[in-house]
Amino acid sequence: MTSSPSANPEHRVSTGERINIQRRGGRLQKQLAARGIRLTHQRRVLLQVMETARRHLDAGGLLRRARRMHPGITRVTVYRTIDLLKRHGLIDELDLLHLRGDRHFYESHGPRDHIHVACLRCGRVREFESRLYEKLKEQIAKDCGIRITITRTEVGGYCAACQD
Repeated sequence: MTSSPSANPEHRVSTGERINIQRRGGRLQKQLAARGIRLTHQRRVLLQVMETARRHLDAGGLLRRARRMHPGITRVTVYRTIDLLKRHGLIDELDLLHLRGDRHFYESHGPRDHIHVACLRCGRVREFESRLYEKLKEQIAKDCGIRITITRTEVGGYCAACQD
């Protein structure tokens, strides 16, 4: 679910798919409210689903989970909310090495960027974050003279169970 036990706070590896799960949600709501964006009940439900999901969700997965909480949510509302959050830089759109076809997945930003590590055989996706990754980004920013606002890194290989 969250991270593997480690005495070293320099890095974390998810045991499931997502590291930066918000227990109750609310961060996205606060950021949108601070920008003066109207928060309907349907939007609040979608934001909560995004922040508390234990795995990466595509638009269909977001819709299914949100409808459990509010049956009136429509596909149009899901796509408009995704578009809104992407335009404001609050979520990332991922393809996860296209292991699950051409679907795109969405996740809210956590406190630190992370790398998606995917098994090319079974499709399991884990997340890895590290202070070394943060240092690499700092070096890239310095050497290239760029202010980095987004990173997406995916690594593919074969997990221990699939190496046989």
